[in-house]
Amino acid sequence: LPDGQNLLLPPVILAELGKDPQKPTVCFYGHVDVQPAKKEDGWKTDPYTLTEINGGYLIVRNLYGRGATDNKGPVLAWINAVETFRALKLALPVNFRFVIEGMEEAGSLGLEKLLQEESRRFFADVDCFVISDNVWLSKRKPALTYGTRGNACFCVEVK
Repeated sequence: LPDGQNLLLPPVILAELGKDPQKPTVCFYGHVDVQPAKKEDGWKTDPYTLTEINGGYLIVRNLYGRGATDNKGPVLAWINAVETFRALKLALPVNFRFVIEGMEEAGSLGLEKLLQEESRRFFADVDCFVISDNVWLSKRKPALTYGTRGNACFCVEVK
């Protein structure tokens, strides 16, 4: 910090599910941090207190709070997908690795070092990475981002 104080970095969650050598291994990256906010930025409620506001005459509940959606949905979607396979007693089609961290908005301090340290262990047999931190085109159409800075180009066919 500018005042010379050192703070510990928040932990990065590394998790794996499945070690079947006959299946590909997919590593999912997600972040669960948020940008700063103040009530005077236009919030009707305290941005850091998750507030439920009824959606009107429909049985709809809306949750308001800073960071309530920024990548929380994609992280939970992957976890819920795994949970669904397990609840239905279906075999997972791939081996999963998860990297969930809490500093993306601040530059992911320490993440590069962790990735290098784990390159020959945790990431050794990863076939592909999925980063699902993107916008949805509408309430029914998620975006499919097929390239980011520094990555190689490839073709994707979605059915």
